[in-house]
Amino acid sequence: MASRGAWTLLSAETFCLFALRTGVSALLLCSCSKEKAGHTPTITHWDLFSPALSQEWREAKMFQSGGITREEDGFTLKAGSPMTGIVFPSWLKDGMPVADYAITYEARRVSGGDFFGSVTFPVRDDKTFITFVLGGWGGSQVGLSCIDGYDASENLTGSSQRFVNDRWYRIRIEVRTKEIKVLLDDRPIIQTNIAGRTLGLRAGEIDQCVPFGFATYGTEGRVRRCVVERLNTDR
Repeated sequence: MASRGAWTLLSAETFCLFALRTGVSALLLCSCSKEKAGHTPTITHWDLFSPALSQEWREAKMFQSGGITREEDGFTLKAGSPMTGIVFPSWLKDGMPVADYAITYEARRVSGGDFFGSVTFPVRDDKTFITFVLGGWGGSQVGLSCIDGYDASENLTGSSQRFVNDRWYRIRIEVRTKEIKVLLDDRPIIQTNIAGRTLGLRAGEIDQCVPFGFATYGTEGRVRRCVVERLNTDR
């Protein structure tokens, strides 16, 4: 095994090749381009359901939670009365981004008829959070809760989408200081300017998903393949 001193001589490219071959990539993915020898590679991606990071997830402390099951590629959130959630509590402690980043994940409603993969995440700073609602209010509502005190069923980000049980849906959320954009199966469904807007969470147990987490409502859902990536700030 190489000595500690030897590791300092590895280039960023060599480090990343080592990571990919040994499983370190389960913890993080590194951007190797334009890195100089002796510099720590910049972390640009996090695979939050990788074997290493999946252990940091916790069941959210929700009253009459339905419980969770760890899967090979994510989690099952069983139907609660009404809510079940999981939370990644070390987001802020680990120095993960609060602006200029993207969240990509897949969600599937196994049974039930309400939201099945809603995600709560930080916006702008480490004290402001918002939720993307996926299939709420009877099964079809999407949108951001809350903007200026209005939840996803009341503000301009809300819309009705058709969701079928036992089908996987791909969600991508791009979070910038002045804008949030959401794509559903690569189709844009939200693009809203948040400059000067008051952002916050809907009253209730969703705050148990802070700083980052998923939730279901009276519904069994599956989430998998959750990746967070830094975005280019040159815009």
